[in-house]
Amino acid sequence: MAHCISEYLPDEAATLELGVRLAAVGSEQATVFLQGDLGAGKTTLVRSWLQGLGYQGRVKSPTYTLVEPYEIQGRSVYHFDLYRLADPEELEYIGGRDYFSGQGLCLVEWPEKGAGMLPGPDLIIELHVSSQGGRQARLCTGTPIGERFLLSLGH
Repeated sequence: MAHCISEYLPDEAATLELGVRLAAVGSEQATVFLQGDLGAGKTTLVRSWLQGLGYQGRVKSPTYTLVEPYEIQGRSVYHFDLYRLADPEELEYIGGRDYFSGQGLCLVEWPEKGAGMLPGPDLIIELHVSSQGGRQARLCTGTPIGERFLLSLGH
């Protein structure tokens, strides 16, 4: 049974802080789905998560390349942006199975575009623009790994 929490993020700084808190969990292997409309803050959250892990460089959205790999202090992190994926089968052409079967943290924006080709998520993060301004984040677990994320956030 999925366990979900909601968190109000009043500004970009709060979104960045959530990414740093998620990075502190230190999970070596997890699949995280990031869902929300364009401009909801998915890439901002990924950027702060990577920086929280110790990445110093520029984080760009892999909108055209589909995946951007990072090696951070001996840890493999893969940032997927499937927005432009025309067919879920395209994941096979970029070696999708290898990314998700190895030891790595996979952060996947627009996972619905890869339906049927992606493993089940350990954690789902939904971001929505709030009617009060800011963002509303809903985090739901899919596995015990996902539960560890929520426990580390104090939930």
